[in-house]
Amino acid sequence: MKKKLLALLIASTMVVGTLAGCGGQAPADSAENTGASEGTNASGVQALIDATEGTVELTVWASEIQQDLTQQLVDEFEALYPDVDFNITVGACSEAQAKDTVLTDVTAAADVYTFADDQINELVAGGALQPVSASYTYDVAGENLSGAVEAATVDGQLYAYPSTASNGYFMFYSTEYFTEDDVKSFDQMMQIAADNGKKITMQIDAGWYLYSFFKGAGLDTGLNEDGVTNFCEWNQDGGTDVAQAILDICSNPGFQSATDEEFQTGIAEGTIIAGVSGTWDAEAAAAAWGDNYAAAKLPTFTVAGEQVQMSSYSGYKLIGVNPHSDYVGWSMLLAEYLTCQSSQEKRFDTYQEGPANAAAAASDAVKANPAIAALAAQAEFATPQRIGGNYWASSETLGSILAAGNPDGTSLQELLDNAVAGITAPVSE
Repeated sequence: MKKKLLALLIASTMVVGTLAGCGGQAPADSAENTGASEGTNASGVQALIDATEGTVELTVWASEIQQDLTQQLVDEFEALYPDVDFNITVGACSEAQAKDTVLTDVTAAADVYTFADDQINELVAGGALQPVSASYTYDVAGENLSGAVEAATVDGQLYAYPSTASNGYFMFYSTEYFTEDDVKSFDQMMQIAADNGKKITMQIDAGWYLYSFFKGAGLDTGLNEDGVTNFCEWNQDGGTDVAQAILDICSNPGFQSATDEEFQTGIAEGTIIAGVSGTWDAEAAAAAWGDNYAAAKLPTFTVAGEQVQMSSYSGYKLIGVNPHSDYVGWSMLLAEYLTCQSSQEKRFDTYQEGPANAAAAASDAVKANPAIAALAAQAEFATPQRIGGNYWASSETLGSILAAGNPDGTSLQELLDNAVAGITAPVSE
């Protein structure tokens, strides 16, 4: 059965056009869908149905918090194909831990599962993702945001279905103190905060955030082709200017390097009036600032007298199909349903998860959400997180020294050289 369905899948790879959402799609074998309506591969779906014998048994893993919606979407999916006998089980698995769970035994893992995009290289290397070389109901690469598609792609091959676009960072702020023009400049924001005896915050001693300064100035870091070790340009020309800019920010009376927990405490107490963080702090910011709650893309900062736009890491949740599934075709069709426009809109409505689908992301409802709208605005300056493990400790050490004001007086070039040596160090097997 597995090989038969996979052969049919490969035979039905050509799909053109798009389908505006998938919640209203008629069953593939109904009169309405017979003859391949635009945007669907009705013949491919029908071939899948015709090849199916007995019960289609699938397991879907989603996060604990998304169990109810996932079950709802699975029920909707089953209803689209009333002539097929399904037994689809929904189970819980953290997106952050999916890689470790799946790779423990790929053959025993779920047929369809959700994971954070920074795990995709290891999942592909471990043979745990079916290439998205065919589509049935919508153009996966064409209908999702380019950053999400990039995050789901390895070596030019799409390997997963974008589901959300919520894991990045931007600037929260209170309109009691800042205008939309004020938040375009880090310098201006710090000046306003200092004048009011307040602080704006960002966690400098965390590599996830520290990246924004160097990348913004054109000094990149990332994975080498081996997918394990890193390259890093931070100690090249201009690197010491960026390090000095970070020192200047950290010494400003209107700034505080703070963790997420310190940010939440500070905004609740009124000592912090703006800060760099992500959607996970949106509820706390909205509660603290009420009608003054707002968010924007990251501002520019001063490097050697010039204004430089801050970059950021972007993050997406993806849905993958296990190539060891006995029902690869049905797994891919289900993954499409779980990630189509209407499903992503329901995910946003239920959990305020930013859609990766371009049309859903452009909706009035999404634009009206300050955090999601800010994340979308920052997307132009964001890149998917693709970095090896040696990055984190060395970047944190550098960030800690800069946040503390470089108390030992070590030359900035030496600090950067040391950080780059650690970031790019070989990885022992």
